[in-house]
Amino acid sequence: MLKIAVIGLGDVSSIHLAAIQKHAGAELVAVCDIDITRKEIVPGVNFYSDYEDMLENEELDCVHICLPHFLHYPVTKASVEKGIHVFQEKPLALNTEEGLALARLEEEHPDVKINICFQNRFNETVEMLQRMIEGGQYGPINGIKGIVTWARPKSYYEAKPWRGKLKYAGGGVMINQSIHTLDLMQFLGGEIDSIRGSIDQLLDYGVETEDTASARIQFKNGAQGFFFATNANVNNSSVELQVVFDKQKLTIKDSFLYKQDEDGKKVAIMEDTKMPGSKFYYGASHLKLIDKFYACIAENTQDYVHVKDALSSIQMIDAIVQSSELKREIKMESLEAILRK
Repeated sequence: MLKIAVIGLGDVSSIHLAAIQKHAGAELVAVCDIDITRKEIVPGVNFYSDYEDMLENEELDCVHICLPHFLHYPVTKASVEKGIHVFQEKPLALNTEEGLALARLEEEHPDVKINICFQNRFNETVEMLQRMIEGGQYGPINGIKGIVTWARPKSYYEAKPWRGKLKYAGGGVMINQSIHTLDLMQFLGGEIDSIRGSIDQLLDYGVETEDTASARIQFKNGAQGFFFATNANVNNSSVELQVVFDKQKLTIKDSFLYKQDEDGKKVAIMEDTKMPGSKFYYGASHLKLIDKFYACIAENTQDYVHVKDALSSIQMIDAIVQSSELKREIKMESLEAILRK
């Protein structure tokens, strides 16, 4: 039985707690949050207001980190150095430099596993799309498009001010709302050669972070990508991910994977498992990824989302920001090159 703890009892922690409590091979033994009023969220387990106290006093196999972005690296580092496996929420880190520090940490502790929570890779629609890409039945990828048009009111930043500050959040709509889309674009499209991007603030909220971003992405295989994300929409519309081949166009939208028939009409070929409630956009694959990671811990296998797998998404964000500042295309270094730094 794996002994599990959760650090951070904010919004996304409810998804983790539910998955842990459903898992036959795991026991939730402790939780931690600086807000002691959250103790009642999970009655019957040990509660801590200081994660270092928890790491020192509990015998843990794995800790789930559900904290604001600026705490991901230090808390993951402290856990790994105690020999505790880590299931860390996205993003990997505040920036590429901090992501590289996590990659070095992973290399220095080969017996400790760090999983980054890119659960949308395991949505049924994405898994089928990946199989169809690998099968090659529609020819090579010519293009890939990712669109995220969501809404965040000013109260979203007022409720948790760290979200609007660069040194705590690392960014805005890209690192917080659309990082899963960026991850899937490179996961499905392949290694990126260059990015030309732009960021902006369309909302007059007085925060430091961007609420809108766009980018043209050139993949090394010759495919062209387009990315657009905003928090300035009227509501949270469905994320759209589209892959264009020589012989077909496949689109994920509204939790369905569509292809085009001979008349150009959309035909649904796969539907995702859906999560009920207002947080539907989290997706329903946290449980699948948590199950996979726990199996890797129990069996000492490597089939999970490693730090190096998540580096590209942070590198893409940094490149879009740099491109916006310099008004030019930014060449992307290969993962091998940045990992050698």
